[in-house]
Amino acid sequence: MRESIIQVQGLAVIAIGMMGSIAALTALSQAPGMLGRYSIIVFVAALIIGTLIGEILALETRLKYMGKALQRRLQSDRLDVGESNSQKKGQKSGHKNGSNKFVQGFMTATLVYCVGAMAILGSIQDGLGNPDTLFIKSLLDGTISIFLAATLGMGVMFSAVPVLILQGFIALLAFAIGDVIPMLAINGIAAVGGVLIVGIGLNLTAGLKLRIGNMVPAVFVAMAVFWLLAGIAPV
Repeated sequence: MRESIIQVQGLAVIAIGMMGSIAALTALSQAPGMLGRYSIIVFVAALIIGTLIGEILALETRLKYMGKALQRRLQSDRLDVGESNSQKKGQKSGHKNGSNKFVQGFMTATLVYCVGAMAILGSIQDGLGNPDTLFIKSLLDGTISIFLAATLGMGVMFSAVPVLILQGFIALLAFAIGDVIPMLAINGIAAVGGVLIVGIGLNLTAGLKLRIGNMVPAVFVAMAVFWLLAGIAPV
């Protein structure tokens, strides 16, 4: 049941990502002069260059290492607390197991929700006025949280705090600079971002292992290139 639900949500993610990317590409193609004519080439080039940057920096691997390091740290802290508590007289083993389960639920859910391309991309788009990706992410995370909470308890609920801090900070940062970003650059972000969302949907539905984390720099490359071209495009 869990697998089927996630797969069908992946299909929805693919459809929404395609719609967003096509709409943005249509808007870019209507730009005046050579920019509109060759916007699709700029779009593809931004994807390629951004992915090359991500591969060179190994962003996907670094995200995984960061998640594993955080997991080890939390597990270490949990063991230290458990050993300290076990030295206290009269402590009940049930309380200790409950505490460990709470921390495990919090840790697991936090890693699942925060370490990924969708959290970063969705927060950027949300700050620029389009929360659709975060809505999709909340639907996916909400479904996953049901299965996590069923086995790991209420610690899963408290993962909302780091999610709020991370995604809120990125969204506020994007909102702060949103007024100075030209619409052409925002459409470039939406076009590339839509493709990455399609990739996330393929990973969910078809079980592919597309390294979306390594493709995230393409969003910033598209923003920079279209921003530059917007400054020199004919009025």
